Amino acid sequence: MTTSLTAAGDPDRLPPDVPGESTFVEANGRTFHVVEAGPDDGDLVLLLHGFPEFWYGWRDQIRPLVDEGYRVVVPDQRGYNRSERPGRVRDYRIEALSADVTGLIDAYDRETAALVGHDWGGVVGWWTALHSPGRLSSFVAVNAPHPTVIRRALSGDPVQLLRSSYALFFQVPRVPEALTRAANWRLPVRMMRESSMPGTFSTRDFDRYRAAWRREGAFTAMLNWYRAAARRPPTPEADEVTVPTRLVWGVHDQFLKHRMASDSLEHCADGRITNVHEATHWVQHEQPTRVADAILEELS
Repeated sequence: MTTSLTAAGDPDRLPPDVPGESTFVEANGRTFHVVEAGPDDGDLVLLLHGFPEFWYGWRDQIRPLVDEGYRVVVPDQRGYNRSERPGRVRDYRIEALSADVTGLIDAYDRETAALVGHDWGGVVGWWTALHSPGRLSSFVAVNAPHPTVIRRALSGDPVQLLRSSYALFFQVPRVPEALTRAANWRLPVRMMRESSMPGTFSTRDFDRYRAAWRREGAFTAMLNWYRAAARRPPTPEADEVTVPTRLVWGVHDQFLKHRMASDSLEHCADGRITNVHEATHWVQHEQPTRVADAILEELS
């Protein structure tokens, strides 16, 4: 069941070219802010954002999916933006995040959904594909490696460990929050701007991101995803993904080595890769049509 949200004048208002509505959904015992679009009877597609984004990170892919008749739901994930923020670090363990996904599928009265996830959204997607394969019709991971590949890279690849060193900084209590807020969120803005293709994010985009980050308790909740993973590293019960899977990979990702994409494919019974050479970690922003086409190709 959903409850409508009046979004007039709100920083989360949908851009004019993005169909759908902003609303709240109860799922897995929590309240989630979502953008939903498309026919009620269309096949369900969930789009999961990563760090440090929110639903807005998928805005360019909503219309292409709706135009093909899909019911598209784009949540702010647990703790982000307008979604509920539980207070304990343990509440952000991967098991709970994955249960949010199956809870959202239930909330829309569906048995299955196609799942698309970027960055942390992809990590949640991999876990769901491994532990709840019967709930997914297909899975698209966008610049997000298989959890076994992540674990091996962080334990045996010094280059990847260096690229992921920011996650160690996030373990420090309170300091990361203070530094990221400083100078009007200069640190996360600079990170996104310098790790993406020139011109990828506009001033207006960053106005929206800042509005989401400054919500009370939001950035701490976002960092708690990393803190929960460090305290109890995700170790899946299974290793092979049986759900049909496509990896979409911006080749010039500064955070994740390109080899992690092909290594992830080795853990898929039915998998394939779409490499996007003119893109970075932020591929769905830089090459929105390419990413939408890859998603649609997998769904068909």
